[in-house]
Amino acid sequence: MDTRTIARRSFLIGGLAAAVAGSAGAWALDEYVLDHVEVSDAAAYEAASGSSGTTLDTADAVATGTSWSADGTTVTVTKVSTGSGRGTVTYFVADLVLTDATVLRSAFANNQFGENIIEKTSDIAADNGAVFAVNGDYYGFRDSGIEIRNGTVYRSDGAREGLALYADGRVELYDETATTAEELLADGVWNTLSFGPALVAGGQVVEGIDEVEVDTNFGNHSIQGDQPRTAIGVVDTNHLVVVVVDGRETGYSRGVTLPGLAAIMVGLGARTAYNLDGGGSSTMWFQGEVVNEPGNGGERGVSDILYIRG
Repeated sequence: MDTRTIARRSFLIGGLAAAVAGSAGAWALDEYVLDHVEVSDAAAYEAASGSSGTTLDTADAVATGTSWSADGTTVTVTKVSTGSGRGTVTYFVADLVLTDATVLRSAFANNQFGENIIEKTSDIAADNGAVFAVNGDYYGFRDSGIEIRNGTVYRSDGAREGLALYADGRVELYDETATTAEELLADGVWNTLSFGPALVAGGQVVEGIDEVEVDTNFGNHSIQGDQPRTAIGVVDTNHLVVVVVDGRETGYSRGVTLPGLAAIMVGLGARTAYNLDGGGSSTMWFQGEVVNEPGNGGERGVSDILYIRG
């Protein structure tokens, strides 16, 4: 654990201790601040499970300011700005064309799986040699949700609507409570994401998403209004789009609502799209730098990323 994480935890512990008292305070500290490590070496755990995925030959990688390609996989990042004044919205689109679905991998903060383990997206990306990375579903904020990462089962407690990315390039929305991680793995799932809600299904904006509350637990009561956002969508087999919307910065980007985010994804050709952790977590890393302006005034620690190794 580096000094940045220690400093953050010290601040949070002091803040929570002042805000709550007695047994409730102890519960909050344990639940939302203190590390609960379940797997201490995720890379070794995945290796032991036999999952590996496709490794790109990057010897002849080609990079420009906005695009990178190697071994048939291409990443193109575009900045888009719409509106004016207080109505300005700025977002970044990463168009991912993959030679194989398993090129898109997941990585955990500090290479550990568990609750409340955090690290900046940029640091996790650098630790894993990523050329492209985006914040994930912040699985570590909760103890439920099916989590399969890089073909390895980490958690099998279904709780909400999830997104399954298959090794054959399929991407599907699914009900976590109607299946198990083991069944999904047997069906060829490579990664799952557990946040939501679904934004786009069958090429259409999902109705009612402006009223969704993902969780009603401490510190995450609502995800409504204009906010920084992160979303992933599928255009075609092995063709994905990832969007990070900046927000909370008047004149640069106010953020968007969930229906607004869904409309962006449809406009990019996504047939299916899913909301990931947003707010101060929304971060896109490309070719060695954070390309957006995280809404926290700087990067916020997250529990996991999706990335392509460079």
